[in-house]
Amino acid sequence: MDYHKAKVLHPIEQMPQSVNKARKVNVMKKVHEASKRYNESISQVRIRLKDEEQNVLIANSEGTFVEDQRVRNILVVQSVASNGSRMEEGYINSGALSGMEHLENLNLDFYGNEASRIAVTNLSADPCPSGNFPVVIDNKFGGVIFHEACGHGLEATSVAKNKSIFSNKVGEKVASDLVTYIDDGTLQNEWGSINIDDEGEPAKRNVLIENGILKGYLVDKLNARIMEQDVTGSSRRESYRFAPTSRMTNTFIAPGEFNPDDIISNTEYGIFAKYMGGGQVNPATGDYNFAAEEAYLIKNGKIDRPVRGATLIGNGADTLKK
Repeated sequence: MDYHKAKVLHPIEQMPQSVNKARKVNVMKKVHEASKRYNESISQVRIRLKDEEQNVLIANSEGTFVEDQRVRNILVVQSVASNGSRMEEGYINSGALSGMEHLENLNLDFYGNEASRIAVTNLSADPCPSGNFPVVIDNKFGGVIFHEACGHGLEATSVAKNKSIFSNKVGEKVASDLVTYIDDGTLQNEWGSINIDDEGEPAKRNVLIENGILKGYLVDKLNARIMEQDVTGSSRRESYRFAPTSRMTNTFIAPGEFNPDDIISNTEYGIFAKYMGGGQVNPATGDYNFAAEEAYLIKNGKIDRPVRGATLIGNGADTLKK
């Protein structure tokens, strides 16, 4: 075996263990202060800061013998607005495969204010109407829908067992011509990025859907043998106790030609989802439901009043085609 350390694609400047805890607490205090002073209706603010260092050694009978170090941190801000009869929450976070420099380079006032702004907005929002509406999803959080509703169905974990709606469809048209869907673990210092996966394979950029045509799947070593396909640097395991399987890294939709404002102006009546919340999906059918954390009605091509309690319900394959 040829022992080596993984090539560092994501440089770390300040290791978490080397940073005085007072500096981390200071970050949290600044965000907390910004959240509290945003509006007098903010009754509670919760700040969480987590950092971790993971050291990995991967060895197998194929001759792989490689070591890697992974450092991540995440800042989570939750604000609660209250008017005496109702409470509403705002939530935002920022995470990276990075050291303390990620946190200290953030605009802390923005993250504090934004969590509180969402809470205050929802406090004055009307209940969301029910029905079938066109939905416009803000750039950043459109990836959430794709990750959950479509991405899991492209992991070999489901595909190899024919338990995915995308099984045996490589080369077929599965989406609108507008959709180019990418999974990329090489994006520098992003939350889902890696140097190597949990089987020692280098991080890769995988184009899964190109102009609506299914190009491939996310494949680990075991399922590569079953499916007779190449591995894609997409293997992950919870810990050394568990066998690795295929999972996403950073998933996103390639830029299109349309201006986001034009998409709004061409929507006569619908829902604009600015921030997405939690949800769930069935990879076998593609059926999903997701909460919209902050949403608005669209009327006559313009953003109208905020609405609360919006839940998006649909099917991943159907959404891709639209």
